[in-house]
Amino acid sequence: MDFLNGKIKTIYFKYLSAAFGSALITSIYSIVDMAMVGQYHGPEGSAALAVVAPVWNIIYSFGLLMGIGGSVLFSTIRGKADGDIRKSNEYFTASVIGSIVLALIIWVMTICFDRQLLLFFGAQDNTLTLAREYVRPIKLAIPFFLFNQMLAAYLRNDKNPALATGAVLAGGIFNIFGDYFFVFVCDMGAYGAGLATAIGSAISFLAMLSHFFMKKNTLRLVKPERILYQLKEIIVTGFSTFFIDVAMGILTILFNRQIMIYLGTNALAVYGVIVNISTFVQCCSYSVGQASQPIISTNFGAGKGDRIQETLKYALGTATFFSVFWTALCMLIPNVFIRFFMTPTAEVLEIAPTIFRCYGLSFLLLPLNIFSTYYFQALMKPKAAFIASVARGLVVSGVLIYLLPAVFSGNAIWFAMPVTEVIVAFYVIHEMIKYTKQLK
Repeated sequence: MDFLNGKIKTIYFKYLSAAFGSALITSIYSIVDMAMVGQYHGPEGSAALAVVAPVWNIIYSFGLLMGIGGSVLFSTIRGKADGDIRKSNEYFTASVIGSIVLALIIWVMTICFDRQLLLFFGAQDNTLTLAREYVRPIKLAIPFFLFNQMLAAYLRNDKNPALATGAVLAGGIFNIFGDYFFVFVCDMGAYGAGLATAIGSAISFLAMLSHFFMKKNTLRLVKPERILYQLKEIIVTGFSTFFIDVAMGILTILFNRQIMIYLGTNALAVYGVIVNISTFVQCCSYSVGQASQPIISTNFGAGKGDRIQETLKYALGTATFFSVFWTALCMLIPNVFIRFFMTPTAEVLEIAPTIFRCYGLSFLLLPLNIFSTYYFQALMKPKAAFIASVARGLVVSGVLIYLLPAVFSGNAIWFAMPVTEVIVAFYVIHEMIKYTKQLK
């Protein structure tokens, strides 16, 4: 595929289908786990996996930091007239080294301090035991999750999006059937769900490695000339995408704590389901950004603004579709989601519709706000991406999570994210218009 001369519509939708498939299956890991554990253990199982959710956000976010940050620079360099292959591969090598270091740090922390981390994430006596059971087998596979995110980003930018999707699909399919087998057939409960997820991630990793044995592969490990400077560039470029995911973990922790203070375990169980639906919506939004980013980055390096604007048109149309689709589902069938993810009590079924319909309003603008960070990164505007991601993921949302229930009532917490998305969207739209007008 020729990013600089090929038909934008064809390239975009080919990459979108690959990115969407990859993002979809990635989200299925946590969704299927919660569904199986919720059906097996009831609302306490769903609440336990809501506590574990920040673990995934942290691991995936570091993979995105190295993968998106490095691959944006990788494609921008290759889009320039000289197309320095060796220099682009220096960034790939720096991303690999950075991923190894980060994986080792997270690995050690999770193995040694899992109990303390889960308590910090909001676990209590009744959910801590189940959460630790689920995490126990996952500890061994943590590097695979991080590397899968990093490699998938580079495979898309090395014009092999199908393998990135196929690899994640293989691991995801195993996870679905493995969950059922280990949880119910082997009667392992939460531990079985964690075991299936760990094995699935290893399968995805091994499948992605096959790219390096293909003729089309242009990724090479070379000695970086300025490794610290290159790592700094990767971190600055990828920080906003990294923060989107890690912020979801931070927000989950804040929500977990506030919900337990104001509303109790039943509300936390419902929020656990919402976290998974929100992860699904975010993954759909990631697919729009990940499909657009290689095209925009390469054409930005080549100075082809008209092709960037055409890509933007398709991206915004896709984001709008996801916005309407997910918001409508939350409004129309909230208890269908609840029954899918757990065996609910009457109390849970009573409170779930209101919670879903309030929180679900945030999905109207979430895809736009997440896509914007990829767009700003691809245009080498890290400051705008940083402001959007930090405002959405911590500053505005964090203040509202604490302020709304304290000023109004406990249930006001469900409006924290809808209000946040509206505020951030004003900034995002203004900046996107400004930078798009500057394109040649």
